[in-house]
Amino acid sequence: MNYLFNSHPLRRYPWVSFLIFLLIAVVVYSWALQGLKVDFALVSNSWPYITDFISRLFPPDTTVLDIAIQALIETVQMSLWGTTIGAIISVPIAVASANNVAPKWLQWLANLLQNTVRSVPSIILGLIFVAATGLGAPAGTLALGIYTIGYLAKFYQQAIESVNSRSIESLEVIGASKLQIAQYGILPQVLPLGLGYTFWMFEYNIRAASVLGVVGAGGIGFQLKSYIDGFEYNKATTMMLVLLVVVTVIDAFSSQLRRRLDSM
Repeated sequence: MNYLFNSHPLRRYPWVSFLIFLLIAVVVYSWALQGLKVDFALVSNSWPYITDFISRLFPPDTTVLDIAIQALIETVQMSLWGTTIGAIISVPIAVASANNVAPKWLQWLANLLQNTVRSVPSIILGLIFVAATGLGAPAGTLALGIYTIGYLAKFYQQAIESVNSRSIESLEVIGASKLQIAQYGILPQVLPLGLGYTFWMFEYNIRAASVLGVVGAGGIGFQLKSYIDGFEYNKATTMMLVLLVVVTVIDAFSSQLRRRLDSM
């Protein structure tokens, strides 16, 4: 049996497997490119328009720097509360979705809920809550909270499912209760990953909040859209630069924190 398996052409000639994979990839990407209907002649002639638009963005108009900072503070506040609300709600959903913790019927329902939330674009969530609470930060905060659930619940679920089963079995052998198993067997392994995912989501939500501003859900995105609609591109550049600085700082901080959590 081993001889027959080892004598298989794909096993004896690994390049055949690579060639088949490469051929499939070429077919799939060719199909996708055909569906895009890209006009390469139009793209090659569009550079003057791109450079013209970029030239209108500079120099930044620093007279709106105080407005940019105020809008940015509101964006960070929206992201902080939205991420926290979504993280809290995501924990029970993740537990109910994990295949090493929950029964099959509960996994199915929890995963269906996750997929449903992820299938709704953040802008649609923003429109829903703008209709419910009016224009401003409350709508954006609630939209970010629901949007966060779709991703953090999945991340938390994967963290729970990656728990070393031997540690859980050892606790079961000595007669530990389910609460003790969760406290001593699951939580220590899940917590570093979960905190890392949460900080990543907080950073991501700051960028997502700027998109929600398009539908009037507050934050720096609202100001950004207003300036673009008024063709005040220099002021829009100031908004984008302020956002870039803050996202970079938060990314550096969260990356360092995640490294520390991974070393725990």
